[in-house]
Amino acid sequence: MVAQQDEFETIVSTIVIESLLNTLIETGGVSLCLAATGARPEPIVLMEQHQGQTLVMDLSSVDYLLHHLQGGAAFYLRGQAQGKVVQTPLLHLTETRQAGGRFLCCSDYPASLEVLQRRESFRAELRMGMVVSTGLYGGDAEIEGELRDLSQDGCQLELPLAASGLLAGGASPLKLAFTFPDGTYFEVLGEARHQKTDAERHLLRVGFNFVECSVEQERQIWYFVCEIEREAARYKKEEQNERQPSPLFALPSKRSGAEELLGRRDVKRYATPMARRLVKVAAYLDAQLLSLQQGSDIDGRQLSRYADRILDLHEEDREALMFASRCLSPEPLIVRHGIAVAVHLLDFVGASMPRELRKAIVASGLIHDLGKALVPQVLFKAPHFEAKHREAISEHVQLLLNRLHNCQWLSAGIVQAVIGGINERMDGSGYPGGLSGADLSELAKASAVVDVVEAMRRDREDRPAKTAQQIYRHLLQHPHHFDMRWIKRYIDHFKGVPVGSLAHFSSQQKGWVLRLDAKGNPTEVLLTPQVEPPMRDNVGVIVRSNITERLGRTVGEIAVST
Repeated sequence: MVAQQDEFETIVSTIVIESLLNTLIETGGVSLCLAATGARPEPIVLMEQHQGQTLVMDLSSVDYLLHHLQGGAAFYLRGQAQGKVVQTPLLHLTETRQAGGRFLCCSDYPASLEVLQRRESFRAELRMGMVVSTGLYGGDAEIEGELRDLSQDGCQLELPLAASGLLAGGASPLKLAFTFPDGTYFEVLGEARHQKTDAERHLLRVGFNFVECSVEQERQIWYFVCEIEREAARYKKEEQNERQPSPLFALPSKRSGAEELLGRRDVKRYATPMARRLVKVAAYLDAQLLSLQQGSDIDGRQLSRYADRILDLHEEDREALMFASRCLSPEPLIVRHGIAVAVHLLDFVGASMPRELRKAIVASGLIHDLGKALVPQVLFKAPHFEAKHREAISEHVQLLLNRLHNCQWLSAGIVQAVIGGINERMDGSGYPGGLSGADLSELAKASAVVDVVEAMRRDREDRPAKTAQQIYRHLLQHPHHFDMRWIKRYIDHFKGVPVGSLAHFSSQQKGWVLRLDAKGNPTEVLLTPQVEPPMRDNVGVIVRSNITERLGRTVGEIAVST
């Protein structure tokens, strides 16, 4: 939590101090923070006060801090009382006793209190991996979003662009409904105060002020703020694993509808069971993208977790996973591209590699383009793309490499080949190093082919998406850019009409290719009447076996940006 220290008022009146402490005891919204640099508030229970003598606290929830506190570490308490943020001066433990599995501790009594009137300066941010689904309700309208930060008097939500209609409708206040991962549900009224459009992610960031809060609601909000801070601290650094997890973010072992919503994402809308599992990786990448823009490094633990997830899905059903990578159209382009590159590069070169190397390839593929979010976005929209624009954009590679401090488990060679080499070209015309064929690893050459294929399968501002055949012709016409051996291997591996292509059959029917035989002929097709990215509401039945008899021969591919 951040506070503006110059807005604190010092209270020395013993009567006022006693009154404020009594409020903290009654509401239960108290946190403890060590005086050490970088320490973060942790929720505790303030049980009793004996004026001028001692405070009695239950520190069972922070038992891992007791050895510091018993060793003389200074700390302060902070909480919400009488509509104000209250903070003690530095205190020390004077006594600790254990009773019934609880740790009851005493400290010296504060001679003064610091009171902050501006509650909004205390804001708890949800870090990557922390998802609190939030419903926004006004009249008959309902919008699903995600909580991004929470303070005692307001919050910031991430909402789809469709929410702009509800916000402009004039209904005030609106109902906000938060659902934490453990199932905890909380409602409060809020008024929208400001909003900002994130065009790249097709989202709105909207700030709300809470209104008409009861005393119980204020107590609950303060508890949520403290618990978000506690959980965020666990995500921040590897060495903080000893912190107790927040119960709000503990997933129950069984929960009906657990996979129906993932924050603002309606998981059931995605076209296939595999796509509905892969969307969790997309949610991670989207959160990581935002975290990078806010100044954080790549979270090594989360990257490891989701790279393992893709490996497991690939081992389970490689073709289903490849098609699933075409079913993520609601996600940001940079997220879709990263997943598709990771999946197809794994399938292309990873067959005979040890798992740790395959995992590094997947991880590097997932994040290889995220550095583009760190360069000025106006560069991508320049009407006349010049050498200076290209040079500025090329900095995205090093900007990302600079954020890998927490990814020591990644193979340096694979990072350099995939992230560092994916944009290099055989004739030295690529970036960031201008390396030529002799200086490029085989993995870098293969990565470049996969990256270009995946990029050309999606719309860009200066051209539409291409079919596989159109992309293959482009590659074969540019042997000075790409290694001809890897181009031919790619075509031989993924075939002329690859898994994930929208095929046009002689029967005039259209269908997504789900599986191929060894000769590249479709053996499983998902029919669709629409020429648009596959989602659950625009696809039909699956046709298995005897494809030629039932649908006719494949006469071509229809380009669709997925």
